Amino acid sequence: MFTRNFRNICRRYSQSVTFRTAETSPVQQNDNQIGLFYTIEKDVCKKLYGHGGLPKSYMKQTKTFTETTLMIRQPALDIIDCIKASDLNKPAIRYVLYGETGTGKSLTLAHLIHFAHDAGFLIVHVPWVSEWLRRVPRHKEMSNSQTREGFVDLPLDAAAWLLHFKTQNQTLLKSGDLKISKDYVWSKREQTLAGAPLSELVEQGISRVKYACDVIDALVYEIKLLSNNKQCKTFVAIDGYNCFFYPMTRLNTPTKKKVKPEEVTLTTSFMELTKNDWTNGVIVLSVDQIAVAEDHQESYLPKYLLYKKGFEHLDPFVPVEVERYSEKEFLSCASYYRDRLWLRGPEELETELKLASACNPYKFMELCAPL
Repeated sequence: MFTRNFRNICRRYSQSVTFRTAETSPVQQNDNQIGLFYTIEKDVCKKLYGHGGLPKSYMKQTKTFTETTLMIRQPALDIIDCIKASDLNKPAIRYVLYGETGTGKSLTLAHLIHFAHDAGFLIVHVPWVSEWLRRVPRHKEMSNSQTREGFVDLPLDAAAWLLHFKTQNQTLLKSGDLKISKDYVWSKREQTLAGAPLSELVEQGISRVKYACDVIDALVYEIKLLSNNKQCKTFVAIDGYNCFFYPMTRLNTPTKKKVKPEEVTLTTSFMELTKNDWTNGVIVLSVDQIAVAEDHQESYLPKYLLYKKGFEHLDPFVPVEVERYSEKEFLSCASYYRDRLWLRGPEELETELKLASACNPYKFMELCAPL
């Protein structure tokens, strides 16, 4: 009886502010829906974010809420509008998401990936660069590159990424319309012939892990070629991109020598993909202070986080700041939390939480957890 009454009270609070929209396709969303939550279908969520793309704390929350929702926010809509208005026959435009820690850069990127999926883009998504270069488990698989002297391969990470790429693009890859342009010889007995579907190249890297890094190199070359030939339009999304330019990784060679980011084959592949020397593509990157968490970063601005090398590599680019919640967004989020029974208590509590969290989305989520 008490639970039923409590649910009714929470519903009454949540009804005071509209916080949901029925428009589930980012292609159709507009400025009228800013601050509203939309629900992502389970099969789409598994396809796009099953191997990464949503922060772990947010994934935990979605399990508690028994649904995956994203708030429609201005930065994502701005980039979507720019993509719709831009001429894809011109060199790929690079957008850089930046902002304070916890403002929602990764979730904005997740929203844009959903847009790319619905708009028919081939998606090339790196969920978190730090997983490769900074977070080193006790026994990280690492080997010297067989094809490039002085470089280091991360074969298991590369194979896992190829599986992620295959899952996100299963519809486009199954069609068989995307073909590779030249022969690739992996060993005396193994080769991928010109004219074979792109999916065959991807499968080679998944099934033969030792060649995974070389397969990604070949895949980047083929994707750029296919895009230039207008056989597909490509959406590149990389979270924590500034990690590629931090002076050192946490990887060590067997001789205990520190490995630089540019000595990792995966770095060179995705640096190649983020050049603007190709067409029919869109590149969205995020720079984040916590990408290099153990080193205190004084500023969240791209010029600081990318260092000189990264800034020059991306110049020119379009910077897009992801800010803290506006008044409308905060009330919408509070109403959603009440609806999910994540936030309980009197209405005055919201004013206190607003001041305590300073409208930072992550801090607000954390403060609500024990309530």
